[in-house]
Amino acid sequence: MRTSPNTSNLIEWKSQKEWISYPEALNLMEQHVKALQDQKACESIWLIEHPPLYTLGSRGQEKDVFPSAKFPTFKSGRGGQVTYHGPGQRVVYVMLDLNTRYKDLKRYVFNLEEWIILVLRHFDIQGERREGRIGIWVQKKGKDHKIAAIGVRVQKWVTSHGFALNVDPDLGAYKDIIPCGLSQYGITSLQDLGVRASMSEVDRILRQTCPF
Repeated sequence: MRTSPNTSNLIEWKSQKEWISYPEALNLMEQHVKALQDQKACESIWLIEHPPLYTLGSRGQEKDVFPSAKFPTFKSGRGGQVTYHGPGQRVVYVMLDLNTRYKDLKRYVFNLEEWIILVLRHFDIQGERREGRIGIWVQKKGKDHKIAAIGVRVQKWVTSHGFALNVDPDLGAYKDIIPCGLSQYGITSLQDLGVRASMSEVDRILRQTCPF
């Protein structure tokens, strides 16, 4: 992965052009969290793209992945339920030491939500929170559609995992799961909403609007 230190707040940014497998990403993330806990690494934000797959969060149920699913399913240590990851989706893994910031998980998740909302605002899309529903939502044809999923893990107040923003993924892949356990809502993306943004442009806005 390409590394770009952010000296203003000591957060190291990493990104890669190639897809990274989910097990490899989990392993690297676990190593970094341990090093951060031991104060042997700096805080880091990774901009990742995965090959097509489904993940089960801590509250995920295998029945929410249908037998018709053609992609592999991985269990994840993050919060939340079932979601899809794949090309055209920007996955943002955030490893911060909340011991040095604030020991407040709700505030941390709020900041992640606000970050996504600011990115969407740049593209003239109104992203919104919904009470009792994690993630960021937009209106499309008068119906709520999810455009970004959030799933985090915190160990000894060090964060991992993060969120996934749909830039231009295969939305058809969601038909083989019940995303986040909610079947009554749609899934959308920047492309689906008429925004033709490159991944590099999205990454640039992510860096500009980062609240950490």
